[in-house]
Amino acid sequence: MSIVVSIPGVDKTHWWIEQLQVLLPNWTIRPIDDPGDAEAVTYAVVWKPATGAFLAFPNLKAIVSLGAGIDHVLADAELPRRMPIIRTVGTDLTQRMREYVALHVLRHHRDMPTIAANQRERRWKPLVVPPATGRTVGVMGLGNLGGTAASTLAALGFETLGWSRTRHDIEGVTTHAGKAEFDAFLARCEILVCLLPLTEATTGILDARLFARLPRGASVINAGRGAHLVDDDLLAALESGQLYHATLDVFHLEPLPSEHPFWTHPQVTVTPHIASLIDAPTGSRIVAANIERFEATGHVEDLADAGRGY
Repeated sequence: MSIVVSIPGVDKTHWWIEQLQVLLPNWTIRPIDDPGDAEAVTYAVVWKPATGAFLAFPNLKAIVSLGAGIDHVLADAELPRRMPIIRTVGTDLTQRMREYVALHVLRHHRDMPTIAANQRERRWKPLVVPPATGRTVGVMGLGNLGGTAASTLAALGFETLGWSRTRHDIEGVTTHAGKAEFDAFLARCEILVCLLPLTEATTGILDARLFARLPRGASVINAGRGAHLVDDDLLAALESGQLYHATLDVFHLEPLPSEHPFWTHPQVTVTPHIASLIDAPTGSRIVAANIERFEATGHVEDLADAGRGY
């Protein structure tokens, strides 16, 4: 029984191997580029694997995505058909995301970018903003991460809206579903949070057309995927005043190139893909439990639907 691990960065790969080996002592766990007996490999634990990486393993039973999204696995044009893909989610990741969303929604709500700019100019200018009950926040994507984030915002007192492909019922959150209800949802979002999965339907969803349907002066937070955002459309919306500020945690190319205008734009906050960053000590426990469960039963709760893309 053998598991291979593939994560950008040799040190990270070995960190995960060490953690997993403690939890799965009866398994052989090796880097994907040094797998030993390829026929013995039955699981691959990966983040952004190389195209064709899985073809060397004829007895592969499942791929484990080191994250809630599986788009980085589906990006492999040579992915074996009908290969089970297991997502990695858990209370630690959910807690990290709810912290990130709450932090940056509150930053936008209390206009902290202006406060920070005033400090740099030594300008004493108290700002009056409404309480959270007077601010409407919308969350796109109501899965494990998005649903918890929406509940957290509602608990803080924000009038909280949610939108997703299918209907969800979340206490304290007014939910919308499908294309028919999308415009009504957007029209009320003073702060919009994107936590959608990346699919063919959601690629480029944060574009000029969407921004135009938000209230003028709205803010946007993208902690979903970089490909959700049309960069030039965001810059144009900020320039025109249709949008006030954006917080971006994910990008088309990561690390974000040093010459990209987001780095220096006064109305953009850049964070380096840390909203729900998974670490080996915590994540390995989730991965190990899922592998053991899948090995025993052929099913886990976090099994993705490759057809839907999440």
